[in-house]
Amino acid sequence: MSVAQAGATVGGSLDPRDGDREEPRRRSSRAGYLLLLPGMLWLLLFFAVPTVQLLATSLYDPNGSLDTGYAMTWSFGTYLDVLSQYRDPFLRSLYYALSATVLALLLGYPLAYAIAVKAGRWKNLMLVMVIAPFFTSFLVRTLAWKSILADNGFVVSSLQFLHLLGPDSRLLATSVAVVTGLTYNFLPFMVLPIYASLEKIDLRLVEAGKDLYADGVTSFRKITLPLSMPGVVAGTLLTFIPAAGDYINAQLLGTPRQYMIGNVIDNTFLVQLNYPVAAACSVVLMAAIVVMVLVYVRRAGTEELV
Repeated sequence: MSVAQAGATVGGSLDPRDGDREEPRRRSSRAGYLLLLPGMLWLLLFFAVPTVQLLATSLYDPNGSLDTGYAMTWSFGTYLDVLSQYRDPFLRSLYYALSATVLALLLGYPLAYAIAVKAGRWKNLMLVMVIAPFFTSFLVRTLAWKSILADNGFVVSSLQFLHLLGPDSRLLATSVAVVTGLTYNFLPFMVLPIYASLEKIDLRLVEAGKDLYADGVTSFRKITLPLSMPGVVAGTLLTFIPAAGDYINAQLLGTPRQYMIGNVIDNTFLVQLNYPVAAACSVVLMAAIVVMVLVYVRRAGTEELV
C-alpha cells in the first residue's frame, strides 16, 4: 500500500478539492462577522459606553456640583440613600407597571386571538388599527387621555350617572388615570407578539383535542395557551420594562403623589442637577428590572427566550 493510500485510509480523503471547499466557508464566516460589526459598534457606542459612564457617575461625590465639579469618591453610600429616600417611587413604579401589564394582557390576549383566528378577511384592517396609535406622538396620545378623563368629560359623567363613581369623585390625577394611560400606550406591545405566536399555531391540533372530547376551556388551557406562551412572555416584557421607567403618564395624568421613579430621575437630572443621585436611581431601576426579567423568563420556561 502506498503512503498516499495509507493516509487516505487513516486520516480520510486527501481529495485536493477539500481545500477549495474550505475557502468559501471561511469567507462566509468572515462575512457574517462583518455584517455583525455595525450593530456591535452601535451597541458599544450608544449602550455599553453610556451604561459604564452612568455607573461611574453614580459613584461620584454626591456633595459636588457643576460649579465645583464631581470627584470620583466611590461613594457606594449613595445607593443606600437612594433606596431609603426614594423607596416609595420605586415601589409605585413597579406596582403601576405590573398593573398595566396585567391589564394589557387581559385586554390584548382576546384581541390577538380574534385577529389571528377569527378575523378572516378583516385581519389586516384589525392589525392596522392596533398599530395606528404609533402614527401619533406618545405625548399627544397621553394628552388625549387627559381630556377623556377630565372631571367634566363623558367618561366621568357616565360613571357618575351609573352610580359607579361618586358625585365628587374623579379619575384624572389619580392612580387609575396613570395605570390607564400606561395600559393604553403599551397595549400594542402586548398584542403583536401574542398575535405572532397564535398565528403560528396549527389549528388542527385544537381540532384533534376536540376529537378527544376536550371542551373549549380544556383545549385552550392544554393547547392554545402553552403554544402561545412565547408571545405572552415577550409581550409582558415589552410592556413591563418601558412602563416601569415611564414618567410622561404620571406627569400628565397624575399628581406628585402618583409620581414614579422616572419622574424622580427626570427631576434630579434636569432640575436639581444632582447627577450622582440621579445616576444611582437609574442604576437601581435597571438592576431591579434585569433581576425581575431573568427570574420571570426562567420561571416561564420558554425555550425560545432563554
